Amino acid sequence: MTERKGFVTPGLLMGACLALTGCAATDYRMLVTIADAQTGPATLVDVGETGDSVGDMVLFDQPLLGEDGAVIGNNSGVCIRTRVGHSYQCQWTLTFDDGSIQVAGREADQGSSAISIVGGTGVYTGISGEMTSTNNNDGTFTQTLRFRLE
Repeated sequence: MTERKGFVTPGLLMGACLALTGCAATDYRMLVTIADAQTGPATLVDVGETGDSVGDMVLFDQPLLGEDGAVIGNNSGVCIRTRVGHSYQCQWTLTFDDGSIQVAGREADQGSSAISIVGGTGVYTGISGEMTSTNNNDGTFTQTLRFRLE
């Protein structure tokens, strides 16, 4: 567990929650999805300088899969290149039959990224939490959502 001046890690925050209010880790739910960019590839909009440059956009609308590979919804959004060769600033929506979950944050080109869950509709109204998005380097992204519904 790491603590930097002005920042509180999720582990420290959860520990404080348990100590002060008696809330339990079981208050959090988990959902694992796979964004399938193999079947629904993203569209690159090259803005400004030719090639990878600040301002380029990636637009996507692709199948959203469950851990078993079955289609469970849709993954749709936009990312804007903010740091060449490193990361994009993104916002997207995971849409299901019973509602949707909106997320936003910085997504790294490689590895895993922590993305904020910013809202939801339907059964996901009042959602809060975090999604970890991991580039699987095969045209798919594993999205692990850890959330609470209020």
